[in-house]
Amino acid sequence: MNKINPKKLLNSKWTAVIPANKEKHFIVSEVEFDEDDMVVLCCIEAVMSKRSIPINWHELKDESNWLYGWK
Repeated sequence: MNKINPKKLLNSKWTAVIPANKEKHFIVSEVEFDEDDMVVLCCIEAVMSKRSIPINWHELKDESNWLYGWK
């Protein structure tokens, strides 16, 4: 399981284990917090296509889908 600090989530790099639409490498482009410092919005952006996708940031912890860094 990937350990993620929500405060360091912005601009972190991720690799999709199973690429879709030829998109393998992603960067977290947007993170919003509520007044209790809980993540309420997280968007990842595909490096090649620049397509932005909202994602539940907890999904990034699943190593069967996401690897930390660009592999």
